[in-house]
Amino acid sequence: MNLDPGKHFNMNAKLVYGANTYARVGLETGVVAATPHKLILMLFEGARLALSCALIHMKENRPAARGEALSRAIAIISSGLQASLDIERGGELAQQLNTLYAYMSHRLLQANLQNEARHVEEVARLLRELSEAWAGIGTVAQAAGGETGTPAMPQGSASFSGGM
Repeated sequence: MNLDPGKHFNMNAKLVYGANTYARVGLETGVVAATPHKLILMLFEGARLALSCALIHMKENRPAARGEALSRAIAIISSGLQASLDIERGGELAQQLNTLYAYMSHRLLQANLQNEARHVEEVARLLRELSEAWAGIGTVAQAAGGETGTPAMPQGSASFSGGM
């Protein structure tokens, strides 16, 4: 039995690479097959996961990893959630969400600069509430026999590009 640590590490690296590749393919397949409604839920989940990682890195005093996780969350919020808003068609609700997403990004920047976990926890709570509300919209649409490809939006309510 060969217990050469170099070979063992190389084998583990290959396994990790393979697992990561498999996960990426699964995620890419999920994105391609997802409805616009589901894509927004995936963005919420990705941002919340990044915030969970940031909190762990804060507790373990790993500032570089904390910064990367918070940057990932900010990117998802600003380039994903905020960018998907259709301010013109979405009216007041879209404008309020736009302001809220900008606030979240600012709070996460402050959290990183000040190493402040409560700012991260605040944004995570806001994202959870928005995610739950967004998931509820899909549930209502399915129960009402609406299209499953796009979320049901009451007449006169906000409209979003990308299904939001």
